[in-house]
Amino acid sequence: MTLTKGNHRRVPLLIGASVAMLLTLGTVMVRRAESRTNHVALADAPKPVTVVAAQGTTYRPSRTYVGTLEPWVSANIGPQLVSAYVDTVLVRPGAVVKRGDVLATLDCRNASAMSQAVSMQARALETRQKALANEASRVHGLLDGGFVSPNEAEQKEALSSSEQAQLLAQQAKVLGTSLEVNDCVLRAPFHGEVATRTMDPGGFVRPGGAIVSLVDRSTVRVTANAPEVDFGVVAPGTKVVIHVIATNRDLEATIARRAPAADPATRTVHFELDVPDPDSVIPVGTTGEIRIDVGAPSPAVSIPLSAATVRGTKASIFVEESGIAHARSVPVLGELAGTLFLDPQLAPGAHVILEGRALLNDGDRVVAP
Repeated sequence: MTLTKGNHRRVPLLIGASVAMLLTLGTVMVRRAESRTNHVALADAPKPVTVVAAQGTTYRPSRTYVGTLEPWVSANIGPQLVSAYVDTVLVRPGAVVKRGDVLATLDCRNASAMSQAVSMQARALETRQKALANEASRVHGLLDGGFVSPNEAEQKEALSSSEQAQLLAQQAKVLGTSLEVNDCVLRAPFHGEVATRTMDPGGFVRPGGAIVSLVDRSTVRVTANAPEVDFGVVAPGTKVVIHVIATNRDLEATIARRAPAADPATRTVHFELDVPDPDSVIPVGTTGEIRIDVGAPSPAVSIPLSAATVRGTKASIFVEESGIAHARSVPVLGELAGTLFLDPQLAPGAHVILEGRALLNDGDRVVAP
């Protein structure tokens, strides 16, 4: 291709335009890269945090103990003398029974037959003993006339006494067998409710084994243990609040009794409360939290527990003032349900840093949303 004079003139212009475009593009890219570079040191940049305002309030010291809700009376119902198969079980958990109601029966045909046999033997011994006693009396009457010798009379009296002793022993055996027969009918020893049923008809039960259990919830006993240093706190007559975890209810009660000595193994003092429950709405065998207020209410400042690090009686916190984080150590008054109560030397309304405090040092710049 042959270049003309006009084409020769355009070549330098194109080259110059290309160079200018490349320089312009390079300048734009350099400035864009420089704009993304942080020229401020990370340590000098404000750290993002969240803050909460300290709330002015009052605080009253309290003690909290974990107690157990127990029935006033409880019993495991089962045989005490005989081993037998269960014949019938007439109740199930939740049934309300009265004193003397039949709860279960056992198959005690063998015990009944043994009782009848022993009773008949006792009747035979009683008849024989009466005959021997009469004979001894007659022989003793003949002694005065010299018709019998004293030795013969003494032998008759001894024989009558021996038979009397055998009769008494047999009567005791009759009493024992009758107790075994009575043990085959299991009755409620008090008014209450059936808590558990552990055996069904056809099962084999031995002495001491339970078929059903019975509880009386007319009064609920709340039992707990306190450290020995709180011996005076749990004195009888002290008013408390019981939080029943199973029903999420709060009950007011009074300490009814306290052990006079601490447990030597745990160094704790046992105490109990009596809570009337005529409607039987409190489940027994469950857990209750016992709270006792001690001392008098005093001014305090409350903050979330997560906003502080507690060591001993001091709480370490960060307070935000004019964009600067200041480390503070404030005396702790107490803690309750995730809330920390501090001495009012921390002013109410102070901005306490909540999130981001783990990365802070005293004097760091901070920014809160």
